[in-house]
Amino acid sequence: MKVVVINSGSSSIKYQLIEMPQGDVICSGMVDRIGLESSNLTYVTNAVKVEETLPIANHKIGLQKISQLLMDDTVGVIKSTEEIKAVGHRVVHGGSSFSETTLITKEVKDEIRKLCEIAPLHNPAHLEGIIVAEEIFVEAKQIVVFDTAFHQTMPEEAYKYAIPNQFLTENKLRVYGFHGTSHKYVSEKAIQYLKSVNKPYKNIITLHLGNGCSITAVKDGKCIDTSMGFTPISGLIMGTRSGDIDASVLFYMMKSLKYTVDEVSTLLQKQSGMLGLTGYSDLRDIQTQASQGNKDCQLALAMNAYRIKKYIGSYTAALNGLDAIIFTAGIGENSAEIRKLVCTDMEFFGIELEDAKNEIRSKEIREINTADAKTKVLVIPTNEELEIANQVYDLLLN
Repeated sequence: MKVVVINSGSSSIKYQLIEMPQGDVICSGMVDRIGLESSNLTYVTNAVKVEETLPIANHKIGLQKISQLLMDDTVGVIKSTEEIKAVGHRVVHGGSSFSETTLITKEVKDEIRKLCEIAPLHNPAHLEGIIVAEEIFVEAKQIVVFDTAFHQTMPEEAYKYAIPNQFLTENKLRVYGFHGTSHKYVSEKAIQYLKSVNKPYKNIITLHLGNGCSITAVKDGKCIDTSMGFTPISGLIMGTRSGDIDASVLFYMMKSLKYTVDEVSTLLQKQSGMLGLTGYSDLRDIQTQASQGNKDCQLALAMNAYRIKKYIGSYTAALNGLDAIIFTAGIGENSAEIRKLVCTDMEFFGIELEDAKNEIRSKEIREINTADAKTKVLVIPTNEELEIANQVYDLLLN
């Protein structure tokens, strides 16, 4: 069964065509800088790689271009869109309405649309991707996987805010959590690995570190707490998002500094985090600047690691133990420096890093802890697209 997985961002489309149930990637690629004259398109198969720079005005044109390449006489991998049996869509916010993979209907799209207000950077683009995919892959089942779904197992004491009860019962204000597709994928991979080496796997902490960052406590394979909350702003320090902040700071900005609500929202989501601290949002630039003596960048890296350490400590308490921590996503998989900063002076938690292992780059699951460390420290490449394809296949199979 051929499944197309689509991950639409505000100005990008990531995609993979996967043969299920084998999980073989037939082709993959990305369209980014949508809306600009110099949009980038990549299309990769086992035999060819296509890279183009061209104007792509919107998501519809981007997906049309992808479908043309899929069926191209020279580089294509299918004869017709009818070969595509399902399209799996990633949607960041599913609210309290969705706790599992869902077949897309008008009602589902309406609910995603309602949630655009609390996920304005993500849900509108996801919805656009769904609508366009329905027009292109007419015969395919359209299925959505929600980033919030994995976190629906959190107990009430973890997801409820200490505000009057009616805000939960009437307005659904609560912790939802995000990056759930990634946290689910790597935690399951970690459990499989730990079983194979006869190590404990009950209490796991997963660290998804990219431009967006989150940390999740996983007990017996289920999420019991996570750092992102009602929206993807809270928790760890991110590329442009602030992470945790005293709400009174926002009141002060609006009342005394005369910021509008929209200005504060933009500040927290697009101008804060590592960008606000350093002037750079890309961790590679920050690490380079820090190595050259930039004190703002050095401090930002220290702050980033310190925030992560605090969450590891609190989640170890919530789990009543710690068997493994997992680093994943762009930064977690590739930044040896961040991993070292996080794991230094954490011996109390059984976390001890072996520097030589930490410096190795690989696409395979690997341990970077010392041989006698009590807690396993694993680097596990995430694969949200494959996880989405697996969930799509399981839904159709059942």
